[in-house]
Amino acid sequence: MTSKSKTQLAKLPQTEILIYWLLSFGSHLYSFYHLHRFSKEHEVRLNREYQLEPGLVKGYKRDPSEFEWSFWTEWGKKSLLWTFTGHLILSRLLTVFCTKLRVPTLSVYDFLAACSVLGVKGVGVLLTHMLLSFSVAQLRKPVLSWLCILLLLSTLYIQPLQDVQRSWYDTEGEYYLLLFSVAVCGLRFISFSLELCWSPAGPGSSSSSSSRRRGLQLCWLFSYTFYHPFFYNGPIITYKDYKEQMQRPAEESGRQTSALHYLLLRSGRIILWWCTAEYMIHVMYMHCIQSNETYLEILPPWALGGLALAVVQFFYVKYLVLFGLPSMLATVDGLVPPNLPTCVSIMHTFTGMWRHFNEHRFRVLMQYIYVPLGGSRHGPLYKILSTGLAFGFVCFWHGGSDYLQYWAVMNWVGVLVENGLRSLLTSSVVQYFVERHFSAAMKRRAVAFLCAFSTAMLILSNLVFLGGIHVGRIFWKRVFIQGWSTVAPPMLAFLYCFAQIGLEWTSHPA
Repeated sequence: MTSKSKTQLAKLPQTEILIYWLLSFGSHLYSFYHLHRFSKEHEVRLNREYQLEPGLVKGYKRDPSEFEWSFWTEWGKKSLLWTFTGHLILSRLLTVFCTKLRVPTLSVYDFLAACSVLGVKGVGVLLTHMLLSFSVAQLRKPVLSWLCILLLLSTLYIQPLQDVQRSWYDTEGEYYLLLFSVAVCGLRFISFSLELCWSPAGPGSSSSSSSRRRGLQLCWLFSYTFYHPFFYNGPIITYKDYKEQMQRPAEESGRQTSALHYLLLRSGRIILWWCTAEYMIHVMYMHCIQSNETYLEILPPWALGGLALAVVQFFYVKYLVLFGLPSMLATVDGLVPPNLPTCVSIMHTFTGMWRHFNEHRFRVLMQYIYVPLGGSRHGPLYKILSTGLAFGFVCFWHGGSDYLQYWAVMNWVGVLVENGLRSLLTSSVVQYFVERHFSAAMKRRAVAFLCAFSTAMLILSNLVFLGGIHVGRIFWKRVFIQGWSTVAPPMLAFLYCFAQIGLEWTSHPA
């Protein structure tokens, strides 16, 4: 989680890069093919155990066991696509005919949209959290604001409160939507509270001017909290950025003359991503398979590799859709959302994964945890502590389960090891030795070789996050214990190719 200077690595011969591309792309397709074969060979049993759904295309079945995809797909069809469309139409009309009322009118619409989905009681919980966070933030004590928000987030995991909130709804899906909303809004409250704590106090000392200032702050926090495209699942932009960008004149947003063209183009891309995700769960039942240890034990090696790649690739495509639609609407509103996730197949380090996959949460961790705690400015100990607390918060925010603790520790250690190796390799002694004995091309190949091991551990940590401890344990056993001489070497060779493509992409972007 440290800032990394951009290093230009040597360019390799085009023939060599082409070989890496062919091996990377070919290994993806070949491993997916073996996973597809395994899925079809065991389709009857998987259907009996996991109730595969009828596919969108006749003759195919669909794996419904990826909770988040099924959850958001159902809510999208049920209500969210309609309320998003309403927000878009209202925003465009207000931008054209009544710009001055755009923010307050959208805030009212977004609040009513939240009420229609979460109900009055659910929105009441969010308003309570918002008002408590706002009140504590007025004290301008960052520690108190952090304690308040952590206590509010911890209410998500208190069983009696969970039972009460479940009783408000007819289905589990409605309750889980409330949980998602409260958790994501908690990140917004962190941003608002700390931005307020760090800002200078207003010049006015009279009670009327102070009341007016607090009233404006509360109105902006209300708008920021209930902003509909980002309300349920993010992505997150900071309070400061939201306020500044929403206050910009409409003509400065740069999207006014090309809004329709942008919407059509981006909508087409989102539909393509959605089709890709649906295609994957129609032809590969990776989520059913990974939930059963028996299948993980009997998967052929190529299918095992295909499962690992398919699970993390699906996670990537899923968030292109889940973040792509809200980001599209926010861009039309004149906001600048975080970049969409970068393809996981070119992610070859833990630091790169955190920096480029979930860019918005990386910004939150850096801006509100890592940097305020000292980061790399006060020596290695502060760096280790700041990084550990950042990962600890991520683990807590996601629920704090045992598999999340393993995942957070693996990522923490991975980042620390990478930073330690980077410091070692950039030391004067090592640099002198490398410059004397290695060409620029060989230095790049050595970096890719090291990145192959980092990528292997990165994939393993993602499998723990996406599938649980049992998935990571079985992969570790089958690849590095039982298959240390047969499975691990070719796997690392292909990961070396992945790393070379990733280095090419990041060091020499098109």
